[in-house]
This record gives sequence, structure tokens and C-alpha cells, in this order.
Amino acid sequence: MTREAGRWTPAPEALDAAVIVALGSNRPGDHPTCEDLLEAALASFPQAGLPVLARSGWWSSAAWPDPRGKEYRNGVAIVETVDPPHAVLEALFAIERQFGRTRGLPNAPRTLDLDLIAHGRQVSAEPGLILPHPRAAERLFVMGPLAEIAPEWRHPALGRTATELAASATVGVDARPTPSPSSSGHPQADPGDPS
Repeated sequence: MTREAGRWTPAPEALDAAVIVALGSNRPGDHPTCEDLLEAALASFPQAGLPVLARSGWWSSAAWPDPRGKEYRNGVAIVETVDPPHAVLEALFAIERQFGRTRGLPNAPRTLDLDLIAHGRQVSAEPGLILPHPRAAERLFVMGPLAEIAPEWRHPALGRTATELAASATVGVDARPTPSPSSSGHPQADPGDPS
């Protein structure tokens, strides 16, 4: 894996095997800001067996579906795992609980929302685990951050790249990159990779 112009540039087979997680928050919980909460959540991924290969900067967008709510911060991470999708999803739920997430109404304000967007090229319609995520392709606050770090990633069912999906997104079209002191507004590759 190398980093060019802030992008994750894996071998093509690694891109096909990418396990992609979307992160979101509009309530900082015990942290000063939502960005701080998201950074802390991301830092907990390796302990959950999900080392981060690449991550986007944070993006801002209006609350959805009710834009009167507090603005969201969103981002995307590509993680490394040999675990099957159900195990990854359970690990993500455990991280959400660790950061104060309680599941209630859909689209309600939340401290932490972690969605499994894709697990390699798998396509699944199992109850409780639809892959790729059924609404990710239409959301700019998911596809925009993903296009930052893996612009050539192809949606397993639609065959379109992250860049193409970001350009045609219909939900969260106000989403925009937000410079952050912790992430410098730039995607980051694996810190152990010297390239």
C-alpha cells in the first residue's frame, strides 16, 4: 500500500477486498466535539480487531432526514480483517455501545453511528446484514469521504466507482470536507507504512 496525494493506493485485489466502515456523529457525548469522539472511536478499532488501513478526513452535513437537527460529522475508514461480515458488524456495535450509542428510532441523533458499507465484493440480503449497505451509494456523506481515499473502489452491486457515486449522490448533498486539527483534513494511510 502506498499513499499518493492523500489517497490510498492499494493493489487492485486489495481494493476489491476492502472492508469499508462509515462513521458518523452529531452528539459528542463525553468528548468536547463530535470530531474528538470520532477520532477516539477510530482509535479503538485496532483493539476491536479492525486495524485501520486508511481513513478519510471528516465531513459535515445537515442532519437527515430533518435538517433542523444538529449537524453531523462523517467519515470513512478502510479496515483490515479476516472476520466474516457478521463478526465485523458485532464489533462495530460493541464500539458504538462503548461510546454511548443506544439504538432507538431510525435516523435519530446519536453519539456514534458505525455502518458496514462493504465487505470485499460480497453481496448479501440476509436479515440484519445487507451488503453492500443499501443506502450508502446515494449518500454524499459516505461516498464523498470514500472517494477521498479510494476513488476507484467499485460498488459490488452497481459497478460504479466511489467518485461516480459521490457525483450522483441524492442524499446529504450539502456534505463537505471539514478541516480538523486531528486529521488535518487529509486522508491518512496506515501510520506504520513508510511510503
